[in-house]
Amino acid sequence: MGITFDDVLLLPNESRVEPDQADVTSKVSREVSLNIPIVSAAMDTVTEANMAIAMAREGGIGVIHRNTSKEQQVNEVHEVKRADELLVREVVTVTPDCSVKAVWRL
Repeated sequence: MGITFDDVLLLPNESRVEPDQADVTSKVSREVSLNIPIVSAAMDTVTEANMAIAMAREGGIGVIHRNTSKEQQVNEVHEVKRADELLVREVVTVTPDCSVKAVWRL
């Protein structure tokens, strides 16, 4: 269901619903739901990989804009999908007797 602010009238009143009792989960599709009902705009000045990653981390979704090449769009989506993978690319090992100060100098 899609509604706008003009479709809803909220009357001021005391609420007996506590914030931790409210469920604002929204379904985007049959398989995808959002923890917060917020979707960032698919505009080149709004949503690229960094914004989409931030939105996803908070429970929303970011739509990568189309004002770029298809290759760049693929790169942006790839960056978002790999954002929270715990992949260490440059492994540094030290001996147990190495000081923290020495590690920071590496």
